[in-house]
Amino acid sequence: MNKRKCGFTVIVGAPNSGKSTLTNYITGAKISIVSPKAQTTRSRITGIKISGDSQIIIVDTPGIFSLQDNLKNKLNKSIVQTAKNSIEGSDFIIFLVDASKPIKPNDELVLNYIKNIESKKLLVLNKVDKADKQKLLENTQKLNEECNFEKTFMISALKGGGVADLEKYLEDNLPDSNWIFPEDQITDAPARFLAAEITREKLFMNLNEELPYSLYVETELYEEKKDIKIHQTIYTSTESHKSIIVGKQGSMIKKIGEQSRKDLQNILGKKIHLFLFVKVRENWYDRREPYLVSQIEFKE
Repeated sequence: MNKRKCGFTVIVGAPNSGKSTLTNYITGAKISIVSPKAQTTRSRITGIKISGDSQIIIVDTPGIFSLQDNLKNKLNKSIVQTAKNSIEGSDFIIFLVDASKPIKPNDELVLNYIKNIESKKLLVLNKVDKADKQKLLENTQKLNEECNFEKTFMISALKGGGVADLEKYLEDNLPDSNWIFPEDQITDAPARFLAAEITREKLFMNLNEELPYSLYVETELYEEKKDIKIHQTIYTSTESHKSIIVGKQGSMIKKIGEQSRKDLQNILGKKIHLFLFVKVRENWYDRREPYLVSQIEFKE
């Protein structure tokens, strides 16, 4: 019998580099929300994939962004701290870069942070199907000169191109260890957390500009019997934002609820009865209470 392997692989990168898309593709399930808007992931999300005799534990982290531009409140400070805390003690660090765009200061910020960490590091260039081939080679060489990467992979997280090679490398090189999670488990996140994240994804999809960043979703009731009953409250900071979320004669909140319910039924495999409420809570992002949905602790 072959020895079992198990270990933690943390995906880090600038905002909107495709971390959540890669996490979902590897695990084969929607455990992390995806949006064209940057910085939608607010917490550490753990996915679990069995590959051969290896249990690959994938940790999707919030994008580490510029301290100067974005850390204007306790929430953003906590988001960045969550990303940094997730890196410590990992077996592998995947540095994910959007290859379709030039290397940006946020990429350099992440690279400078991880290059002195002892964990083995992999350079993974995402969206290579959209990249200029000459620029891709130049950026690959530049990044490898700046950091001691074990190996470089070129992938499309959305389409799955090249991801199998990355999975095989992790499968072969994780440390010998008993599996940490049961064989049929794909995430360590509770169902009520995933339910809140799915609704938050639909808010990002349907609301314009910065509004989704000024709200959070709390699952206040999660009752599972033959069907699943879910009550969620969407908290926002102003009455005007509340009106936009509700929409004319409740049209927007109805649309968001329908989309979230359908997604949750597909994910959880049961009929969902979803009830959404919208409340105003001023300056929620600067309160000292825990950020309920994303399990972030505020720190000074």
